[in-house]
Amino acid sequence: MSALRQRIPWWGKILTKIVLSRLPVPYGLWRRLSLFRHGQMEHPAYALTVFRSHFEKVGLARRSGAFVALELGPGDSVASAVIARAYGAEKTYLVDVGSFALLEVEPYRDLVRVLEREGLPVEGVKTEASASELLASCNGVYLTGGVESLRTIQCSSVDFSWSHAVLEHVRRAEFLETMRELHRVLHPDGVASHRIDLRDHLAESLNNLRFSQRTWESALFATAGFYTNRLRCGEIVELCRTAGFEPEVRGVERWPEPPLTRGKLASEFRHLPDEELCIWAFDLILRKAAQPAPPFSPVTPAPLRPREP
Repeated sequence: MSALRQRIPWWGKILTKIVLSRLPVPYGLWRRLSLFRHGQMEHPAYALTVFRSHFEKVGLARRSGAFVALELGPGDSVASAVIARAYGAEKTYLVDVGSFALLEVEPYRDLVRVLEREGLPVEGVKTEASASELLASCNGVYLTGGVESLRTIQCSSVDFSWSHAVLEHVRRAEFLETMRELHRVLHPDGVASHRIDLRDHLAESLNNLRFSQRTWESALFATAGFYTNRLRCGEIVELCRTAGFEPEVRGVERWPEPPLTRGKLASEFRHLPDEELCIWAFDLILRKAAQPAPPFSPVTPAPLRPREP
């Protein structure tokens, strides 16, 4: 199946996913067929690596004492609640836009065994129970209403939040509100870590920038399993600043040159500098700013003028 997907061109993947997403098939079946997936967090070793990378990146590994955690976009697994518990979390919120997590308990038993081998025993976890009971034993709270779920969390109650290749999938119209809610729930001394992948998730290029805003943000495209909001690094940083964060960009990864020529991009992206078009991934560390930033106002490029003879 993987080899077949690699042979399908980016436009073929769009057509295929649009058709498949309209079929009355439950998400669990698509996941088993590897046609639609929300990350790889159901694999214990991968889930531990992801959590540990964010936890260590923000310096929490050097702190002692209990904390409250929040993962945005846990995808196909609630494994992060188990891992966070092993690292000392007293409570973990897992916030997504739908109920995608595995309900079988066996993968979580495997995770507990991996944690024990790593010297991270999880006390009180009910590995003999159902997945929902196991989650409750970790004091994990699984919320599936997106921004509306974030609104149910108490102000300043979260010490550590993170996401991994998730923010690029937040709907463009909801991005600022999502960041404002993440800012609201974060403790004044809290910290957030986000890994953001700006590639098209079709052919790991910029093919998503070929389309006009009207087409890309339409329900046909946005609900077909390949949507990204197409915000570039600079825009994301400014929106986070507008939400009240003090952003710190780390771990920037770049192409040596833009993977597509400007002539292939939709008109609204052709004015972007190469510096923005070459960035395909970066880490973002967020803390609450001492003073709120002014409202974000995107810069509209000046119209091109003909050269004087």
